[in-house]
Amino acid sequence: MNEHQSPVTDNTAPTVEDILAKTRQRRANAQPREELSPGQRRALLRMNRLVFWLSKHWLALFNVLAGLYAGGVLLAPVLMYTGHPESATALYHFYRPFCHQYPFRSWFLFGARLAYPGELLPESLRQLHSFVGDATWGYKLTLCQRCAATYMIILLAGLLYGVLRRRRQIPLLPPWVYFAFGLLPMALDGGYQWITHVIEWFWPHRAMLYESTPLLRAITGGLFGLTTVAFAYPYLNEFFEETKTLLTSRYHWA
Repeated sequence: MNEHQSPVTDNTAPTVEDILAKTRQRRANAQPREELSPGQRRALLRMNRLVFWLSKHWLALFNVLAGLYAGGVLLAPVLMYTGHPESATALYHFYRPFCHQYPFRSWFLFGARLAYPGELLPESLRQLHSFVGDATWGYKLTLCQRCAATYMIILLAGLLYGVLRRRRQIPLLPPWVYFAFGLLPMALDGGYQWITHVIEWFWPHRAMLYESTPLLRAITGGLFGLTTVAFAYPYLNEFFEETKTLLTSRYHWA
């Protein structure tokens, strides 16, 4: 081979000029972006105003919704006690898809006791979802002990978060804290209870039935509600603050 022969070059590789030319050609051939109509612009502006309002008032909105939901839990037995069974029954029916409403796992108001574990209730009433109580037993809340504690604490913790947020920066809670102190206690207590009942249902007298106590249900439900607020609300606050800043810079809203 002639040592002065020029080496073979790869002519297939595109040069920088080729790439720039192709980019300019694609831009030239691209369809121009369709301009928004006046109606679309007004709709977009209204949507952005709604998002901006939500970014400023999300916590108040969440607390109002939590207050309405938790208030209904207590309102139903009050209505029963004051002689308004139709309104109370409507509330019990509203909450029924969200909770089993077993009497032996519920709090009661205006009766002899706050709670009636299974051994204190007649067999005919223990698992009767529709039994809301009477003048003798009192009237149960619309949610079980665990669920009632969860939503009551979500409301109280949300109100407390609103006070603390004005005074200091609330740190973001690590996910493991939420899992260890919010999810795990409730899963262990309620999950083990559920497993023993399932085993008993399929294989009677093969398992030692575990039934949690009213206090333990309230504690685990309250921990779940507290850690839910402590974990989720600072992240939501960070998101909505960034959204508010973005829309303020774009539209100069205050």
